[in-house]
Formats: sequence, C-alpha cells, structure tokens
Amino acid sequence: QAPLVESGGGLVQAGDSLRLSCAPSGRTFSRYAMGWFRRAPGKEREFVAAVSWSGGTTYYADSVKGRFTISRDNAKNTVYLQMNSLKPEDTATYYCAAHVGGDFTHDGGYSYWGQGTQVTVSS
Repeated sequence: QAPLVESGGGLVQAGDSLRLSCAPSGRTFSRYAMGWFRRAPGKEREFVAAVSWSGGTTYYADSVKGRFTISRDNAKNTVYLQMNSLKPEDTATYYCAAHVGGDFTHDGGYSYWGQGTQVTVSS
C-alpha cells in the first residue's frame, strides 16, 4: 500500500471548487514538509504547492497562486489542497508526497508518494 493516500478528486465544472486530502496509510509525516504535484495527460509531473511541517510557510506554482490553498492539520495527520476557481487546464492526477530534501518545487526532493486522485474540470 502507498504510504500516503489522496482523496477528494472528482469531475467538476470550470469555476467550481474541490478540496483534496492527503493522509498517511501508516507512519506519521507530521515532521515533514509536504507537497502536492499533478500530472496531466501527456505532460510531465509538475509542482503545485508545498507546506512546511508547521504549516507556517507555503509555496505555490504561479499557475495556481491565488486560487489554491495548501494547509495541514498535524493532529489529524492530514494535508489539504483547497482548489477554487478551477479551470480545464487544472485537469490532472494530483499526488501528495513528503519532502525529504532540496528544492521544494522539484519532485526529486520528495519521497513517500501517494497513488494520486483524479481531478477533471469540464469547460
């Protein structure tokens, strides 16, 4: 089983909102910074957002800044991605992962990936 489990994806219309959740299937990740990435069909996996272990610092891709909000509840061992004003170009499989070192915006700095949750935004 994947170390992290994403949920909350679905099929929505442009302008709608979704909230994704990421929770561990076993060990806790409360001391790790966490990130969300996405992969659209035929494209490379790309950075979406990251949050420090305390939740006090966040990072966003320019394409989602102002529309998406990453947060975490360490008491619940859960990381969230609130996605508002969704666009068709947000359609992708969304993955969460734990940051283990290096650049927060590069997937090479992450480990313990989830299996992903599909988000489809229709126009």
